[in-house]
Amino acid sequence: MLTTLHLLAADAPAQLLPARELMAFTLASHIILVPMGVALPLITLVMHYRGLRRNDATALLLARRWSAVMAVQFAIGVVTGSVLSFEFGLLWPGLMGKWGDVFGIGFGVEAWAFFLEAVLIAIYLYGWRRLKPRTHFLLGLPLPATALLGAFGILAANSWMNTPQGFTLDSQGNPVDVDVRKAIFTPMFGPEYWHFVLAMLVTAGYVVAGVYAVGWLRGRRDHYHRLGFAVPFTIAAAATPVQFVLGDSIARQVFHKQPVKFAAMEIVWETDTHVPEYLFGRLHPDGTISGGIKIPQLDSILAGFRPDTQVTGLTSVPASDRPNATQATITHWAFDTMVGIGTLLLLLALWYGLVWLRRRRLPRSKWFYRSAACAGVGSVIAVECGWITTEVGRQPWIVYQNMRVAEAVTSTRSTTLWIMFGLVIVVYLFVFGAFLMVLLKMRDRWRRADEAADGGPVEAPEAVTPYGPRPPVPAGDARTSHDGGSAPSGGGGA
Repeated sequence: MLTTLHLLAADAPAQLLPARELMAFTLASHIILVPMGVALPLITLVMHYRGLRRNDATALLLARRWSAVMAVQFAIGVVTGSVLSFEFGLLWPGLMGKWGDVFGIGFGVEAWAFFLEAVLIAIYLYGWRRLKPRTHFLLGLPLPATALLGAFGILAANSWMNTPQGFTLDSQGNPVDVDVRKAIFTPMFGPEYWHFVLAMLVTAGYVVAGVYAVGWLRGRRDHYHRLGFAVPFTIAAAATPVQFVLGDSIARQVFHKQPVKFAAMEIVWETDTHVPEYLFGRLHPDGTISGGIKIPQLDSILAGFRPDTQVTGLTSVPASDRPNATQATITHWAFDTMVGIGTLLLLLALWYGLVWLRRRRLPRSKWFYRSAACAGVGSVIAVECGWITTEVGRQPWIVYQNMRVAEAVTSTRSTTLWIMFGLVIVVYLFVFGAFLMVLLKMRDRWRRADEAADGGPVEAPEAVTPYGPRPPVPAGDARTSHDGGSAPSGGGGA
């Protein structure tokens, strides 16, 4: 591991390595939360709609509980996202100082999206039992749009770093005459944005469904667990084939727009036709490849649908303008891992779809639910690998063909950055530990509430419908009950 890190920082300022590692750690930590932040509001509203449409108290109970998880997750996501925003200025002042006026609007859009999402989540969470059912649901509908708006801002900035445009350079090399529209809608923006959004939907669906798959394996096969599994898994399974096609499309866009990155993804050393595909394998500095599985001509076929398609190699540019052998190997492994996990998720989705079409019921195989329980973790790993592919494959550029990473890094002493990195690790362990503890406490409280509701006359907080009348108020209690709308039918929320 240490050898790899030193190779990544070869011929670079001493502060580059800790700055990179700090940014990579905080980004990798934040991205764990992003799928739930982007897609959980939509999944929750789908469940909410089902509950209202079918007068299903269990669906409303799930929607309300998921809304509580959504709020806690959003609070943690704001913290980790804010850290990333500060790090852009603190760790990469050369980037923000020179190029901030060109692509910084994306961060402004994300900030507004965060603000709007916070307000809407607060209203949605507060509205249970306090608003009429239809009003409450309608007030929640903008939530997915604000989540997509936040993703829009971040992906606009990242796609610009990959395919920068919308500016001209003056005689000193500074960007002038900025065209905001062109800076936002770069050649990579559309493929990257929709690939990202579908990845978030797939990941969130499998993560949520995985919780109830574990419950099914432990013998909890009631309507609550069946519904909690079926709705998010169906959404994820329906999106998986679309995501697979989009993934293939964006890889082909990289082939055309960033040929050197594509060469790193496929560890292609020299420009040639009839290029073989390597499944994993390691690229060495002399261009040789060891390990992996070699499939003749497949890379050319995948890139251009013909074996005589010419694929640009890493040696098409000087060594200083391309990823080194270690970076290319990391990019290649991340890409192959992402594609491999995506293929397994596609097979799982097809399994689910075939059983449903033939028998109109959920699968009953324990192996299916074991696979479904692993699908959430696998999809998170695939998302992480996607970002590794995007960022490491662009090296040594922070702004592709315009600014190197070493030119953008802070002048702060490397020792200070390593100390900062250590402190951030400690703080993040505490933050994510607290997040996990809160989720586990919520789970235990909901389970106790369900047991109390099922066991007899004890009226638990979770045992009333979100829109039904509150339980009778004991004499002497200063609170007053009120009706919220529809008739009571059991099951509330968080």
